[in-house]
Amino acid sequence: MFRRRRPLLRAAVVGGGAYMAGKSHARHSMEQQQYQDDQDARIGDLEQQQQAAPQQAPAPAPAQSSPMVDQLNQLAALHQQGVLTDDEFAAAKAKLIGT
Repeated sequence: MFRRRRPLLRAAVVGGGAYMAGKSHARHSMEQQQYQDDQDARIGDLEQQQQAAPQQAPAPAPAQSSPMVDQLNQLAALHQQGVLTDDEFAAAKAKLIGT
């Protein structure tokens, strides 16, 4: 018996598969392009913000610290340098704070 081939059906199946693959590739390319456009927009916004930042008024000077804060900072610096031991630092801090 002769087996009848169906070239039109086969062509339709192959063509349909190619169409779906092309459509999927086009959708992926479009999503990737949209992602790139979004990133470019964000980068542009950040660049504008950085350029605008120097034009803004300078930040107000920090309020002068109290003498107690200055002394605590000095004690902490001495402790970090190793001049004061842990016990000496704790005692000096407690005396300064008044506890």
